[in-house]
Amino acid sequence: MSLSIGIVGLPNVGKSTLFNALTRKGVLIANYPFATIDPSVGVVAVPDHRLDKLSAMSKSEKTIPAAVEFVDIAGLVKGASEGEGLGNQFLSHIREVDAIAEVVRVFDDEDIHHVAGDVDPRYDIEVIDLELVQADLQGAEKRLERAERDSKGGEKEIVAERDILRKIVPVLKAGKAARSAPLSADESARAKKLNLLTMKPILYVLNRKSGAVNIDAEGGERWRELKSFLEQSNSQYVFVDAGVENDLSDVHTDEKADFRRELGVSDDGLDGLIRAGYTLLDLISFFTTGEDESRAWTIKRGSTAPEAGAAIHSDFRDKFIRAETIRWDVLLAASSWVGAREKGLVRSEGREYVVQDGDVMEFKHS
Repeated sequence: MSLSIGIVGLPNVGKSTLFNALTRKGVLIANYPFATIDPSVGVVAVPDHRLDKLSAMSKSEKTIPAAVEFVDIAGLVKGASEGEGLGNQFLSHIREVDAIAEVVRVFDDEDIHHVAGDVDPRYDIEVIDLELVQADLQGAEKRLERAERDSKGGEKEIVAERDILRKIVPVLKAGKAARSAPLSADESARAKKLNLLTMKPILYVLNRKSGAVNIDAEGGERWRELKSFLEQSNSQYVFVDAGVENDLSDVHTDEKADFRRELGVSDDGLDGLIRAGYTLLDLISFFTTGEDESRAWTIKRGSTAPEAGAAIHSDFRDKFIRAETIRWDVLLAASSWVGAREKGLVRSEGREYVVQDGDVMEFKHS
């Protein structure tokens, strides 16, 4: 399963630095047939200690993690929805991704010019969000006009689209994202087919800078406004120091912790970003493990056993009989598949079973 996250942001917020750090942390393209050699796309491993432990238990020759695509999207300027700068290119590239990671600068540095003059993260978010809303409004109004006309024939699909657009267009006119429209679960599912920019889930990446004045540490009015927005909008966000992460790309893993302490950066911001992106896309991992390889497979949350099997091979879905299943930690405690079976810990699950994050599975098919 190939799902992608577009990295967006205003000029000089650290977007390219972050993308470079991510791609230098990338995985072997050979393991991912869906991957592209496009330089603006990075295939990044999802860090997962569960997989590492399963691989060690099985003494696997290969360990293959789950992966997420990050796409470096052309920088945005005010007026993009009207074609300013690379506006049309920017907007078309966002339409192709499944989610958005919006890089927001939260540090002051006189040596790095800010496009608006002063660093104001809340203003930066408003600029980008308004451009996305305006682009959506232009398209949604045209579609609603057409749907109003065509729905007179009574065709169910067109009527359903009209009703959804009647709810979305007023929200966009109010300057709000389409995802905030009062849609039912069924309407939300249908609305995805409209491919609106502001229906895509969004993750705010708050970019700090080691040695600079960081707005969250300063704790002033700018941070209070940003924090209030994030909380009131129930937005997902992560902190990252893109500069530090990029500098650490070439440092050996064993030495990174020491360098982080010296720079005053306690956590691996990239790992946090990658995990958050995986969650943003509503993805989970199940595992297969053995001497040849241990692997994390990516599926949508709520997938059934046959749907999960299809991630490995279509036969596992089409000719599904059952799946032998055990939680990763239960398997580790039993030390092996053989030990787990002897203790009666391995379950046999049928077609209706909904796979859980962290399941270890073996599929039986005809």
